[in-house]
Amino acid sequence: MSKQPAIQLKNITKVFGKVIANKNVNLTAYRGEILSILGENGSGKTTLMNMISGIYFPDEGQIFIDGEEAVIASPKDAFTYKIGMIHQHFKLVDVFSAAENIVLGLNDGKYNLKESTAKIKDISEQYGFELEPEKKIYTMSVSEKQTVEIIKVLYRGADILILDEPTAVLTPQETEKLFAILRRMRDDGKCIIIITHKLHEVLSLSDKVAVLRKGEYVGTVNTAETNETELTEMMVGKKISLNIQRDEPIAPQDRLCVKNISCVDRIGTTVLDNISFTAKSGEILGIAGIAGSGQRELLESIAGLQQLTSGEITYHDPKTNKVENLRDKTPMQIRNLGVRLSFVPEDRLGMGLVGNMDIVDNMMLRSYRKGFSMFLERKKPKDLAEHIIDDLEVVTPSASTPVRRLSGGNVQKVLVGREIASSPTVLMAAYPVRGLDINSSYMIYNLLNEQKKKGVAVIFVGEDLDVLLELCDKIMVIGSGRITGIVDGRTATKEEIGLLMTKTAHDEEVNNG
Repeated sequence: MSKQPAIQLKNITKVFGKVIANKNVNLTAYRGEILSILGENGSGKTTLMNMISGIYFPDEGQIFIDGEEAVIASPKDAFTYKIGMIHQHFKLVDVFSAAENIVLGLNDGKYNLKESTAKIKDISEQYGFELEPEKKIYTMSVSEKQTVEIIKVLYRGADILILDEPTAVLTPQETEKLFAILRRMRDDGKCIIIITHKLHEVLSLSDKVAVLRKGEYVGTVNTAETNETELTEMMVGKKISLNIQRDEPIAPQDRLCVKNISCVDRIGTTVLDNISFTAKSGEILGIAGIAGSGQRELLESIAGLQQLTSGEITYHDPKTNKVENLRDKTPMQIRNLGVRLSFVPEDRLGMGLVGNMDIVDNMMLRSYRKGFSMFLERKKPKDLAEHIIDDLEVVTPSASTPVRRLSGGNVQKVLVGREIASSPTVLMAAYPVRGLDINSSYMIYNLLNEQKKKGVAVIFVGEDLDVLLELCDKIMVIGSGRITGIVDGRTATKEEIGLLMTKTAHDEEVNNG
């Protein structure tokens, strides 16, 4: 029996100003199948899905649901066609329970919570979800919050589900649980569409893969009949290498020593608890952990942006052999000590770059010193900006374009390029490939490897465990603000790291007896 088309897109076009986000896209997704959508940054994947889910309205073309033409002008319209989209950034009210979030906005606010809870439990049992309906959102893990979002659209009757980067912050074990649930939904006759950058997950989960390139539809292939190399070539339009070369460190020396550091957040909660490690020259130290485990606070404390309650941070200068104490120093004081420390934060347009300033001016920020005029000579920053644009393939009209007008991936390229250009001896990068397509991601991995070869101590906070294992010499795992293990990147497994990611301080105390 042939599967029935759930969604058919015919000649869909969407334009934003002078930018053509989608052009004459024809795409079909079937019931009883999982379809992955692949494409580089700016290829139009999310825009296309946003038109199906009612966030955008197409400028041209038609959308057919179950063979009938549909007009989807809002998310509410999408729900009438039983379409539900689970976004990468969850839309939940933290102080409400799971059940309250799931029924929020239904029936003019009138509902029977007891009946709703019973229905939620039925859905959970049907597909294998693990959820406590009474549990508050602010006490939940990332995977639990994602479960709430999925059940929320199922509760509303969705049988066409769109998921945007659903595994971005999940452990391998959580990812496998999610995939098992999605397969049950597929077998139940639902249409599942996933936007993701992780090719190994695409090949593991989906039945078909649709590829977009520069806003246009390239084609759809059966997953069982393709591979990573073919999919990458379809996305990029040329062959690229998907191998990360990991050279052996040459005479590594201590560069940054972190000893017993702790800190608390604004409300007094401990976010770093007795952290100790050493970053060595010519090595890449990876940091893995569930989102919010202290990764951000750790890098910010080293960079002088987070005040510590205890411990010390010392920098070993390779030129003078002097040891500098960095604790409680401001970023400017750290720089004035001659410490060549570069920081690529996860907040690109908050702590990294100034959105209203152009690329050249953002280059100048890195060379600014207190007491110097901001009216600096612009030739060198302009040359650097143009060099980064060329080398990292930044898509921008010119170096004088305000950074806020660039896509997230291109902003990230500018930020990484600027920090590497400062010739650091310690380079810290927090999720430097988040949101980047595969071609751009491998470009960043190569840049980090080049820094390693130059003797830079690289600290890399990442989400993709496959990449961490292929790129890093050592991997430090953080759970609930504590180090739960440090493993060799050459011999460790994803499963081992996944277990360390979910290990807590309580587990350590129990194990230590």
